[in-house]
Amino acid sequence: MTKCSPFSYFKTSLEIIRLAVMLYVRFPLSLRNVEDLLHERGIDVSHETVRFWWNRFGPMFAYEIRKKRVERLRSWPQWQWHLDEVFVKINGELHYLWRAVDHEGEVLESYVTKRGDRKAALKFLKKAMKCHGRAEVLVTDKLRSYGAAMKVIGNAAKQDMGRWKNNRAENSHLPFRRRERAMIRFRRMRTLQKFVAVHASIHNHFNQDRSLSQRDHFKANRTAALTEWRGLCVA
Repeated sequence: MTKCSPFSYFKTSLEIIRLAVMLYVRFPLSLRNVEDLLHERGIDVSHETVRFWWNRFGPMFAYEIRKKRVERLRSWPQWQWHLDEVFVKINGELHYLWRAVDHEGEVLESYVTKRGDRKAALKFLKKAMKCHGRAEVLVTDKLRSYGAAMKVIGNAAKQDMGRWKNNRAENSHLPFRRRERAMIRFRRMRTLQKFVAVHASIHNHFNQDRSLSQRDHFKANRTAALTEWRGLCVA
């Protein structure tokens, strides 16, 4: 039985949908900013259409990117993860956004909870390890929830704490914070969880360490990332 394409019922082409989703998630732009950028290119869509596209197809694109990355990561042992948490306001209430980052600064897992206790940290760690395997070293800050959760799992000996050791995770928060300011606020935990998962996968896909590579290598990697992006969800 032939599987029907999820884009077959839409009049707009897949290339335009993919471009709109990339602009909105990858860059700190609002929905109306994306609408204006598309209008300059002769594409007349409303900001509500862009909202619908990223809600409908953003998780699909992120899933394909994430699936390929997880397959590569699980093929060899993980060396070091950096675990950290940030505060995010949802309707004026503070929530915890737990994030796991590898030694290269790419986001592995994001998880939103109302509390920062041992139970929340334990669920976050189990979710990350179930998907990405186990790491040799887990670098954290001095939040006691991490130590309590790792004692339950049996990873207490792998925990590493120290000043400036977790800068890799702290710097990885910056792209999300820029997107958070552009979106002004989140209204529901489910929306935040969905967006951070999509944003992390797309940011990992396009993230290039410009200062650590030559111009030719940077351009080649950027072209390869765009080519792979244009091939997502193609039957």
